[in-house]
Amino acid sequence: MQRILFLCARNRLRSPTAEHVFAGRPGIETDSAGVNRDAEVPVSAEHLDWADVVVAMERRHEAKLRRDFSQHLKKKRVVCLDIPDDYDYMEPALVALLEQRAKRFLPPS
Repeated sequence: MQRILFLCARNRLRSPTAEHVFAGRPGIETDSAGVNRDAEVPVSAEHLDWADVVVAMERRHEAKLRRDFSQHLKKKRVVCLDIPDDYDYMEPALVALLEQRAKRFLPPS
C-alpha cells in the first residue's frame, strides 16, 4: 500500500481534491494537509512520518516543507505538481490536471 500525502497552502481546495480523487484507487491511501498555519489541517510530523510520497501543489509549498520539516523528509519521495491556486474544490479542470500530472508517481491501476 502506497501512502500519499497531498499538500497545498491552506488545505481547502487543491489538496483535498487530490485526496478525494485518488482515495479510491487500489493500492493507495491518501491524506491531505496545508503548509500554512491557518490551514484547515496543518501539516505535521505525523503526516510526514505516515507518508511514502509527499506531493506539493507548488514549488513554494515544497520549499516551506523542506525548510520546516527536513528531518521528516529523509528517504521520502517529494514531488511537485506545479498546479496554481486557480481552481475550486473538485473543479473538473483541476481533477483532469491532477490525473495528468500524478501519473508519474502513482502505482498502475
